[in-house]
Amino acid sequence: MFVNAVLKVIQFTRPILFISRNYKSETVIPGLATLFFVNDSGCAITCKHVAEQILHSDTINENYKNFTAEVSAARTANPHNYKKEIRLLEKQYGYQNGITVNMKCQFSNVPSPISDLTIHIHPVYDLAIIQFNGFQQLNYEAHNIYLLENEEEIQQGKSLCRLGFPFPEFSNFQYNSAIDNIEWTSAPSQVPCFPIDGIVTRHIGNENGEIFGIELSTPGLRGQSGGPLFDRDGRIFGMQFATHHLHLGFDMEEAPMMINGERKIIHNQPFLHVGQCLHISVIKDFLEHHNIPYRTA
Repeated sequence: MFVNAVLKVIQFTRPILFISRNYKSETVIPGLATLFFVNDSGCAITCKHVAEQILHSDTINENYKNFTAEVSAARTANPHNYKKEIRLLEKQYGYQNGITVNMKCQFSNVPSPISDLTIHIHPVYDLAIIQFNGFQQLNYEAHNIYLLENEEEIQQGKSLCRLGFPFPEFSNFQYNSAIDNIEWTSAPSQVPCFPIDGIVTRHIGNENGEIFGIELSTPGLRGQSGGPLFDRDGRIFGMQFATHHLHLGFDMEEAPMMINGERKIIHNQPFLHVGQCLHISVIKDFLEHHNIPYRTA
């Protein structure tokens, strides 16, 4: 049903690659998110929480750079009794196991080269605009980008699809012990996209009763945040931003069950994982607020 639509939408949907590292760890943690372009001027949308990761990465890295400089100075000044000062610095910077100290991001097949990014954060919803500035090559196909015009088409039971990059299988990164930092080792890897369909189950409203979201019968996957929601014609209906977990109430507590010929005691609390997408009306309003053009169909 969505074969042709996926072929259209992947032409302007791109992954964002993240790598991070926690305090006192040499393990590099890969992650992914998604953005999609809305016109031929290098303007894309994604989730607010994704854009904030991009914005905060420089601050995270700078703080750790300052921390390591102060640790080095403490060791030099007092080589025999510096551990107390390091503990004070850890408290000052808020560093402990599990706290992120390095983070980097990398875009794949986006406009290039770019001079900088302009990022607009929505004040209420999980939405952001990323504008790639100063590029010479577009590196995506813009002629198939159409946002939904008739929003009344978003009805319960309608079958829609999401596209994104949920599985971080890229490996172009490493921890560099010489500089105690993480780094990219090559150009962005080819990351396979992953479509997942579902039907519209409910609309999501705010405290004033205004519709801002669309609930789908299947979950959005990690890494698909910021990915487009579309129909079989490739028209954009919204953007994936979260997954909600609905308790089904079919709990099993100490229930005996035969598994592979053995009697076992089962504990199970099942949930229905439903996707949450930002409504296309919110996206269009935010684009218009920033005078960013788009086409509808």
